Amino acid sequence: MDQEYYELRLYVAGKTQKSITALNNLQKYCEEHLLGKYTLEVIDLLENPQLAEGDQILAIPTLVKKVPEPVRKIIGDLSNKEKVLVGLDIRTRG
Repeated sequence: MDQEYYELRLYVAGKTQKSITALNNLQKYCEEHLLGKYTLEVIDLLENPQLAEGDQILAIPTLVKKVPEPVRKIIGDLSNKEKVLVGLDIRTRG
């Protein structure tokens, strides 16, 4: 698989405003920077609470970048674009 392919998981708890904002922000960034090079799985912990344990989710919403390594977690509504892109290693700090 291409080294620049991203596997992302967004953990939410129901359709709260913060969860919806996080998803909208993430989709926008992915379309701008990772078009065709990512998969996004949204996991609702109200429906599947047992899935939080695998990625050690302590707060929501939380974005987990599984691939490429290193695994990274970003907590919150993802409204700080620069922080998200740096956190996903899409853009270097600068």
